[in-house]
Order: sequence, then C-alpha cells, then structure tokens
Amino acid sequence: MTLAYVGLGANLGRREETLQRAVRLLRETDSVEVRAVSTLRETAPVGVVDQPSFLNGAVELRTSSSARELLEVLLEIERSLGRVRGERWGPRVIDLDLLVYGNEVVDEPGLHVPHPRVHERRFALEPLAELDPELEVPGRGKVSALLAELD
Repeated sequence: MTLAYVGLGANLGRREETLQRAVRLLRETDSVEVRAVSTLRETAPVGVVDQPSFLNGAVELRTSSSARELLEVLLEIERSLGRVRGERWGPRVIDLDLLVYGNEVVDEPGLHVPHPRVHERRFALEPLAELDPELEVPGRGKVSALLAELD
C-alpha cells in the first residue's frame, strides 16, 4: 500500500457538495483507503483570474493502485461528477490532482508526480500541511518548509 495525497478543487456549481461526493467515490474505490480529509478553504483562482473563487482541500489515502491507475480513478471520478476539460486553469466543477504518490517521482506523458507546481501553490500546500506538516514532497522538501517559503 502506498500513501498518496490528492488535491481537491471546485469553483462551479455546488462546490462543497461536489467535493464531498468526490471523497465518497474515493472511499467506495476498492483499491483506496481514505485516511483523512483536510478542511475545505476558499481560495483565489490562479492563472485565469477572471473566474469564481475555488474551494480547495486535500485527501490523504493509502492505495494498492499504481500512480497511473490512481490517476485513472481520479479522472473517472471527475468525469462522473461532470468535469469537462476546457480552458487550462479555467473554471471547473471538480478538479482532482495527484499531488504526492509515496516517495515516487514520475515523469511520463500525462502523469507528473509530485504535481509539478505543488511547491508554488498555497491552495495545495495548506491542506497538505494540515494533514501532515512533515510530509516530504519528493525532490522539493517538507510541506511546512515549502509553505514557509511562500510567505
């Protein structure tokens, strides 16, 4: 079993309800054990700033799936909740990002772990720090230190 962290985000529709449904679907996945869910927080959009604010959080889970298999689970949950991929960094009904997968570094087409911008994103680091401030982001350092660098 591998310890992994998934970022949660939504800025369209019933954001909190959608994020709760995503966590419920993760809990119902045979290869996944949800261990903890962070507090959800309002955050400003990044990239395309002319859009509604986001509700963001993170999930700590253990999984028997590979990183690629877990990504496929996340993409299927997004699709089932109405995610339609459009403008990069644009508005979305749900966003599930594989932020950290054990101590693995993966750089493959369509799969980059740890998430390539996790160390730059307060909306990702704050929920991770809530779940485990000592979490090591492979190749980047501890979440608490990365968050301090943003201040």
